[in-house]
Amino acid sequence: MGRRAIGTLMLLATLSVIGVVVIQLLWLRQASQYHEDQVELNRTQASHLEKQFNDRVVIALTDVTEQILSITKDPTDLYDAVKQERPNYFAVTINDTLHPYLLEALLRKEFSRRNIQEDFEYGIYDCFTDSVVYGNYVSADTTNTDTVAHTKLQKLDKDGHYFGVYFPNRTSTLWENDERNALTWMFPAIVTMIVFSFFAYSVWVILRQKKLSEMKNDFIGNMTHELKTPISTIALSSEVLSDPRIIEEPDRLREYARIIRSENERLRIQVERVLQLSTLDKGNLDLERGQVDLHAVIREVGEHFRLPLQERHVELDLDLRAQDHMVIGDRGHLTSALMNLVDNALKYGSDDSTIHLRTSSDQRTLKVDVEDHGMGIRNEDQKRVFERFYRVHTGNRHDVKGFGLGLHYVDQIARAHEGRVTVRSEIGKGSTFSLILPLGRIGKK
Repeated sequence: MGRRAIGTLMLLATLSVIGVVVIQLLWLRQASQYHEDQVELNRTQASHLEKQFNDRVVIALTDVTEQILSITKDPTDLYDAVKQERPNYFAVTINDTLHPYLLEALLRKEFSRRNIQEDFEYGIYDCFTDSVVYGNYVSADTTNTDTVAHTKLQKLDKDGHYFGVYFPNRTSTLWENDERNALTWMFPAIVTMIVFSFFAYSVWVILRQKKLSEMKNDFIGNMTHELKTPISTIALSSEVLSDPRIIEEPDRLREYARIIRSENERLRIQVERVLQLSTLDKGNLDLERGQVDLHAVIREVGEHFRLPLQERHVELDLDLRAQDHMVIGDRGHLTSALMNLVDNALKYGSDDSTIHLRTSSDQRTLKVDVEDHGMGIRNEDQKRVFERFYRVHTGNRHDVKGFGLGLHYVDQIARAHEGRVTVRSEIGKGSTFSLILPLGRIGKK
């Protein structure tokens, strides 16, 4: 997918997300206004209904008080005897205690006459002894025989005697559906977040695929160049060898034969790396596990690079100090991984320098360090050197060839052996790659 197509897709996707967000905001704004209007209407209606109920209760309790004074022949005028202590709790001051059955009968009668169809409980209090004389629960349902007293009745700071009436089924809040309203507001927000998350993830996938596509194109370009060069050299050398007169120049004959062998080996290595990439892509890396002497593998790798090291005037210093150097793994893949590390040190190292290859071990792991004295790697590149196709920018140096596969392959092989590979580097001083493998256990296949 080209940059123009990606840009168009990103623009359309952005406009779509913006459109969804704007629509959600407009809907929320309209819904909010409607909700506020409904809240105000409900508040007014609820307040009006609550006031009507409270007024009926006060009138009923006032009538009960007058009837009690009439029955007890008490001439005292109890002005403002009824007090609403809470939205659902009323207290009535009286001069003396009274029989609870009489109070209950009067309450039932007046509540029924005032059409107050609510369960209630009442209690008679003696403030001199600071105690509840009697308390009972009264159900509006006459068939309900459950008269278990509730504990919602509370004593008040009053003098003399009083009785209290509590309506347990009436709540002090006006709204019973706040949770439902909250869910109504949360739903559009959740949908918007899902859409935005999907959009962000899609953008990330597109950019990642675009980057991977560019890296693959670079890989194909590098691979084409790397394969064409030895092919052209072999073709030219073969043409020279086809001349019958070359037999008269044995030194020249040997030189062109050496060139053909060298370029053929170079082709083999490049093809092997491409095959390694194919194996890693399919995810079916099959390891032939066995006992591997890593010191022997390191010596074998050093011998393999003897001629390339001589051409660059580079020494390979082997410092094999690990006490335990036996690991369980695939000898072939471990050899290839170490060869990639040494090849990387040779390519990015300096001529007339030394590559240090050290080993060390502890109770659980074996560590192999490959250190060069080359150009070094920047911090931002160190985080990405193990990515597939990624190649460190080498500035003005154009002699460093490769596909960006070597370190990725090393990382995959280390993981397949339940190990890891790390890098430490400093610009201008060189780099150290460490291959760390577990001792004494077989990794997962």
